[in-house]
Amino acid sequence: MALLKSEVIDIVRLALKEDIGTGDITTSAIFVGTEPGNAKIIAKDDGVFCAGMLPDYIYGELDPSVRIKYLKEDGKIIHKGEIAFELNGPAASLLTGERVMLNFLQRMCGIATATAKAVQMLAGTGITVLDTRKTAPGLRAIDKYSVKMGGGHNHRFGLFDMVMIKDNHIKAAGGIIPAVEAVRRVHGSRYKIEVEVTGEKEVMQALDAGADIIMFDNMDMDIMASCIALIGEKAKTEISGNITEDRLSALKNLKVTYVSMGALTHSVKAFDLSMQFA
Repeated sequence: MALLKSEVIDIVRLALKEDIGTGDITTSAIFVGTEPGNAKIIAKDDGVFCAGMLPDYIYGELDPSVRIKYLKEDGKIIHKGEIAFELNGPAASLLTGERVMLNFLQRMCGIATATAKAVQMLAGTGITVLDTRKTAPGLRAIDKYSVKMGGGHNHRFGLFDMVMIKDNHIKAAGGIIPAVEAVRRVHGSRYKIEVEVTGEKEVMQALDAGADIIMFDNMDMDIMASCIALIGEKAKTEISGNITEDRLSALKNLKVTYVSMGALTHSVKAFDLSMQFA
């Protein structure tokens, strides 16, 4: 499994244009362009490797003669000091693409690593870890792929593939029931409908409206527990809102379907990787 080139090539080209501009004046002053180069990408920490073929797409734009040999698969553990992959080609091309490639991969590996940790913390509970739409603009396909490589699951990709009725929809529509009814009139049963609630009263309204998923956003533990008891098996449930590692530990005993974590992608810690020439 890898990211499709069509999903990421525009952002790859934009990143290269942003970094290179009118030319790599340092590299072009040192090399004529034909000198051979061999380099390796080394992990400087422990985590989950994730590349999604981005190195191939980046160097495919810069210099198709560059060859890449992967020594680690996406989604696999990589330890400090291990080689993720090797590159062979003109030294100038390897150097010019270095930073753009590492910027993508440090983010991707960071997301995959954080996701894997969250998944492990909830292991055995039956709770599925989801991402959100809180991704870096333009990088959604990359961010969500990285979550999957960490063992998490993707929530809706955008506004077009799932209905989520949140607090402002509810206020503007005049309530949960009229909001759900409006969606059903337009779309029928084509889409799953998720409804955000604030307490037991709104849980009952969401159930009466036939919501498929009921989401508890920034809700305290006692209220969530009572809401979960009301719902039972009538709908799937999701906990969201400022989910940290500390909160994950506290949620382990709740019988919920999903926990969604915006922090996986909006507050990612870059994974330390470096390029070293042989």
